[in-house]
Amino acid sequence: MTGPDPVKIRFIFGDALLALAVLFTIWLSVVMICRIRTVVLSGLYKRVFGSELVVCAVLIVSALDVRFGLLGCMKSVPLRIAGRAARIAVHAASILVLALMCRVIAGGMIKDAGGERTVIVLGMALENGQPNRDLLLRVKTAGEYAKRYPDTMLILTGGNPDRSGRTEAAVMRELLLENDVPERQMVLEDRAVFTAENFRHCAAMTDPGEPVVIVSSNYHMSRAVRLAREAGFSGVRRLPAPSRALCYAASMMWEVMMELNDITRKLKII
Repeated sequence: MTGPDPVKIRFIFGDALLALAVLFTIWLSVVMICRIRTVVLSGLYKRVFGSELVVCAVLIVSALDVRFGLLGCMKSVPLRIAGRAARIAVHAASILVLALMCRVIAGGMIKDAGGERTVIVLGMALENGQPNRDLLLRVKTAGEYAKRYPDTMLILTGGNPDRSGRTEAAVMRELLLENDVPERQMVLEDRAVFTAENFRHCAAMTDPGEPVVIVSSNYHMSRAVRLAREAGFSGVRRLPAPSRALCYAASMMWEVMMELNDITRKLKII
């Protein structure tokens, strides 16, 4: 009785990886191109999209190497050495990206908020001056929490004004008022452009030593919690909002790119 053929298993595994990498790249590209055409921060989205395509190319090369031995077929000794070094680098980078993806997914599954009085609601760039579906879901999640706990204070965050001058925070305030959340339960932090800035400004508006709830999309929760702690918040609780299933892959990849950017920045400091 013979065991499974290792070569055949490698081919099947490689085919699956290659198909997933190509489909992921196509899906990501469609979503990001649509976002770039409508979002306020189109320049930032273009830069991030370019970096995402580089990462996707690495994943595809890694899958091609698993399937065809792409980086191990050189004949001369110098090229074989270069191929092995490239193989190690490509697969290490792929493993890091996949690990970050897993952390993003896992971070959005934790929900431990319950009764804390301060809630930071993270904004999201407007698209054609309107909140997208994910921002609406964040507002809905925050509104339900505020109604359940009437003593809650919602800190609505997000600058990035559209052409009319409306910020993300102002749009969230309008939506919450329409859903019968009283204005006394809301305060705006409408100066920040990025999440880290949101938390630094919020830390100056409240006591970071007190428990605080973060409301954001599930894919954003892992990085948001880390940035909140770096800003000085010690008792961070999570209240993840659901997100659009069709755009989840692109949103997850955005978070991975932000994490990679933070890792690179910290390594430069070190």
